[in-house]
Amino acid sequence: MKDINQFTITQAVKDSFKTEPGSRFESLLHGLVEHLHDFTREQNVTHEEWMGVLNFLYDCGKISTPERHEFILLSDVLGWSSLVDMINTKGGATEGSNLGPFYLDNAPVKQLGGNLADDRDGVTVLVHGKVSNTLHHPLPGATIDTWQADATGTYPIQEVEQDKYDLRGKFTCDENGRYYYTTVLPKPYTVPYDGPVGVLLRAGTRHAWRAPHMHFIVTAPGMAGITTEIFFKNTEYLDNDAVFGVRQSLIADLKPAKDIDKLGYTLDKKPDAVIEFDFVLAPEG
Repeated sequence: MKDINQFTITQAVKDSFKTEPGSRFESLLHGLVEHLHDFTREQNVTHEEWMGVLNFLYDCGKISTPERHEFILLSDVLGWSSLVDMINTKGGATEGSNLGPFYLDNAPVKQLGGNLADDRDGVTVLVHGKVSNTLHHPLPGATIDTWQADATGTYPIQEVEQDKYDLRGKFTCDENGRYYYTTVLPKPYTVPYDGPVGVLLRAGTRHAWRAPHMHFIVTAPGMAGITTEIFFKNTEYLDNDAVFGVRQSLIADLKPAKDIDKLGYTLDKKPDAVIEFDFVLAPEG
């Protein structure tokens, strides 16, 4: 150890961890150490730059709360979240997309046909479709967990006077794997810009706007769940979404609401428009 130098320190750090040989943990940890050390040597990182990064990460932790996860936001704007989604999308399944920093895992259970928008202004849309497996067989009892911004581009969780569980709901698909509910059409919005991630975006002369979207987590017994988003044709920022979440396969048509009685749904509120989107889940493993 006394002969350690900038070229031998990487192996010394790896050797200091008594990990199980060949384990996934060893592979991840050693890879992180190697890439971090290689980056530091390649860039000749200064003390000021090193401390700047550590202070930036400290600030991310300091501003984070149960309702706002700044590290997820950081992952999003760096494209890391999307890269992980792309790598982990299983063949034949609906493509994954960003979880985002505003997810809550205990959204209220809603009945099919319910309305998430309450009395909010905006375009009321029927969101419907089916959940099936990769063989196109419907998945009765699949769960749809959804959350979104409102018609002003704001999540209720961001407003102290709003119920943080507004515009959220969990639905159980019917015997045909169908889901359906009404909500308000969301507008574009900026990712939180008042913290360290905002500083990073401004330093890189990047905008913070997201294309309008709805979030979904879709699960069913025996199937690999997906976390994804639905976007809408002919809306802003589809080509330069701030968190790289848009996929061509996730862009849905927004159509006028007509002949919806033929669908056979019982709805709490009459919609102005319709979005149809089918989710596909792959088997676990």
